[in-house]
Amino acid sequence: MFSRVLKPVATVAVQNGAKNFSTSSELKMKVMVAGASGGIGQPLSLLLKQNPLISQLALYDIAPVTPGVAVDLSHMDTPAKVLGYKGPEELACAVADSHVIVVPAGVPRKPGMTRDDLFNVNASIVRDLAECVAKNAPKAIMCIITNPVNSMVPIASEVLKKNGVYDPNRVLGVTTLDVVRACSFIGTINGVDPRCVTIPVIGGHSGVTIIPVLSQANPAPKLTDQSKIEALTKRIQEAGTEVVKAKAGGGSATLSMAWAGARIANAVLRGLKGEENVVECAYVKSDLTEAKYFANPLCFGKNGVAKNLGYGKLNAYEQQLLKAAIPELKKNIETGEKFVSK
Repeated sequence: MFSRVLKPVATVAVQNGAKNFSTSSELKMKVMVAGASGGIGQPLSLLLKQNPLISQLALYDIAPVTPGVAVDLSHMDTPAKVLGYKGPEELACAVADSHVIVVPAGVPRKPGMTRDDLFNVNASIVRDLAECVAKNAPKAIMCIITNPVNSMVPIASEVLKKNGVYDPNRVLGVTTLDVVRACSFIGTINGVDPRCVTIPVIGGHSGVTIIPVLSQANPAPKLTDQSKIEALTKRIQEAGTEVVKAKAGGGSATLSMAWAGARIANAVLRGLKGEENVVECAYVKSDLTEAKYFANPLCFGKNGVAKNLGYGKLNAYEQQLLKAAIPELKKNIETGEKFVSK
């Protein structure tokens, strides 16, 4: 059911036929990465360079190394043409005519920086980028990785609304990492290839807003005890902290996030290409719950989100998780909207 992505290009045809990648020249697209020189941006760009649906890969960052990153990637023997752009004066050129814009741009929390400080910096980055997208690529599909995703998607949406170009089917928050982690953990528990696991992860992209719907996992996790189900749920919700602790102060989840970002970008590109039944979870404008934005399985098509598939039937435990998530989601969304209204 859920989109799979980005095995090495040379092996894709053997393992999956034409399921994930098309090597035809009937439709090639420009993808822009905002924040391409960072810890997520570089491995994300490396993965995207392998995708033959992409004819042009535009890398943007304020870091002076960005043109060098582009040159480095351009030496790979894959078709996408890579161009590097650095600094605000080159942002419009990087954005112009993009079909898909993936946004890992932002800063990690540094010593002495409060969460409010972090929010204000990243919110300003997303706001300014959305302004540029509105003027230079209003039909682009934005895939926002920048944290906190629960607030950043409303920020981008409100900016696009102010510019009269908002399309809720073209703005999404990347929650794919939660799905990837759930598949990996269930694969280990069941002793199966995690690529054969499917599971919807709904809600948002932080803490209690992350709701893995384990009752709908296929194959079902081999956990008969409720306490183990709750422990797995908590592990998925707090997996980011697990990485931070394992890196002992040396960083956060960058490589797995790059993989997840490339996976959602590929799903969007496949939908734009006209492929049917391309499904991934993402955080979008929604009327499924009291929260204005919500993550759940979506079907992608030629105009972005083609159909919201909802989240199906939840068991009693999952209903309680949803009940706990909604107030936090609403607060996060309101924070993003207030930032723009200022």
